[in-house]
Parts: sequence; structure tokens; C-alpha cells
Amino acid sequence: MDMTDCAACPLRQCDLFTPFSDDELDFMAHFKSGELTVTKGTTILMEGSNSGQLFTILKGMAIRYKLLEDGSRQVINFAMPGDFLGLQAGVMGEMQHSVEAASDMTLCVFRREALWDVFRSHPSRAFDLTWISAVEEHFLGETIATLGQRDGLQRVSWALTRLFMRLRAVGLGTRKSVPLPFRQQDMADALGLSLVHTNKTLAELRQQKIATWSKGVLEVHDFDKLRSTGLVDENREAKRPLL
Repeated sequence: MDMTDCAACPLRQCDLFTPFSDDELDFMAHFKSGELTVTKGTTILMEGSNSGQLFTILKGMAIRYKLLEDGSRQVINFAMPGDFLGLQAGVMGEMQHSVEAASDMTLCVFRREALWDVFRSHPSRAFDLTWISAVEEHFLGETIATLGQRDGLQRVSWALTRLFMRLRAVGLGTRKSVPLPFRQQDMADALGLSLVHTNKTLAELRQQKIATWSKGVLEVHDFDKLRSTGLVDENREAKRPLL
């Protein structure tokens, strides 16, 4: 398979991501060591592992999760095109969670040992890594607030709004629909709901003609209503760096 040239990366065409300078583009072309394709269900990173590779999702989606002592799985969040994977192992020495492909995926691959070149030689890229880490912390805080303060309908509406905005921002789907390959059980786990409650909530959104999630596709019939039901103030994704 031919490797995608960083200069021709389709994600760079999305308004969601801040543009590279010529110097940053040249650095990223050398920082990238290859591409990896994986099939749905593949474990990309394992909790407790000391991975020698870092990844940016070029195509496809993944689930971040932790295994509990009794063997049950807690979904932390969902990873989309443009997300950076493996930073925990790069900084802390090992992964604190696992990452599993929810669809067939293509990943840009970076050598972990080259991570420190970013901090030594490219402070702007190093700041981007810090920004990514801060955004993940902010999203975790928003998730905790959702679990503590939103009811079931609000939680599901919040999650669907966030996913819809992010996927539309990276050019996936149409104006009214986006691919969403996750299982309803994954959504239930991520939102602290039972599968039965999640199914009933999705049925309510469908009956109210707000949104329909079926067969791996999320169709939003009334975005403003979905956003207001989920208590989401923003109506678009904030710009973010791309590595």
C-alpha cells in the first residue's frame, strides 16, 4: 500500500485542523515512519503495554477502554480521524487504557523514540502535544459532568451531538448523517447507562424525529433540538492541531 504523503493528507483539508507551516510539514514528513491498516476488532494499544509506536488516525474509528478487575470493560471515549493515540505510553512509559478498532482503520505511525525530537527541535509541535493532552483532560471533565448532572436522554443526546459535530468536521457523511460504527453497548458503557435504558432513549429520539442511529449510521433530523436536549452550547467543533 502506498503511504499517504503528509503534503496531500486529506485531514489537512478540513477546517477543523490548524494549518501547518512549511517547516512543520517538513518535520512531520520525517517524523512519520509509515502507515498501518487494521481490521475491525483489532487491539491497537493494550493497557499496561510499553508501545514503541504512536499513531494518528487517518481513517476509521476506535474505542478507548479500561478493563476492570472482574474482567468487565469500561469505555472511556471514542477516537476519530485526526486523534493522536499512544501519548500516555510515550510520556508515562505504559498505556493506562486500551484502544480497539471499531471499524477498519488506517493509522499514521510514528516512532516513540522520535517524540523527544519534537520537544527539542519543534516547540510549536510540542505545544500542540500539550494542547491535545489538555483537550483530553477537558473532555474527561465534561464527561464527568455529564454522568453526574445529565439524565439519560440528555446524556445520549450530548454524546450523539458531540460525535455528529466531530465526524462532520472531518468531512465524513452528509449534512444530515454520519457513519457511527460503535455498538449501543459501547455507548451505554461510556455514558453509565444500561443497554435497556440506552435503547429506550434512542427509541425516544427516533420517535420525536430528532435522531436515528441504526446499522452503523447516525442520521440527525433536527440538529438544534438534539443539541439543546443534550445541553450543548457550541454548534461546531473548535479548531485543533493535527499530528
